[in-house]
Amino acid sequence: MFTDSGYIAYTVNSRYNSLMAEKQEQIRRNITIFGEETEFDGVLEFKDRLVITGKFNGKIIAPTGDLAIDKNAVCTVDSIDANSIVVSGNVKGNMTASDRIEICSGSTVDGNITTARIRIANNVDFSGEISMLDKEPDVDLFSVASDEYKKAMILHSDVVK
Repeated sequence: MFTDSGYIAYTVNSRYNSLMAEKQEQIRRNITIFGEETEFDGVLEFKDRLVITGKFNGKIIAPTGDLAIDKNAVCTVDSIDANSIVVSGNVKGNMTASDRIEICSGSTVDGNITTARIRIANNVDFSGEISMLDKEPDVDLFSVASDEYKKAMILHSDVVK
């Protein structure tokens, strides 16, 4: 059994190791870039990272993928479903990201957003509604004691702030 301070140190170390492993995984992932002259119409599915610098019309399905929409890109979508989305250009349509959505300065977004975390910079033209997802800590409820789960929830709420 851990003492309180030992448990917190273990949890912080565990979280740090998890973040470092996640960062290393991001470095190993493939990056695909749709160039400025690229125009794509249809349904697009991917798992790694995609950068759109041209025009896109359709639907994007990437529940484990990270999407970046460049400042010169124009995307008209039925929907975008990704792990994370960074918008620097123009998007018309609904976006859902399980992790986060970031809308950079100078961007235009016309559509509804659903995400766990959001960042909207100054000088953004946004029209739509925002719904926040509750993101629970990475603890299996049925494999830990209730005291450990409560501590994980408390530590998670401190991280989310």
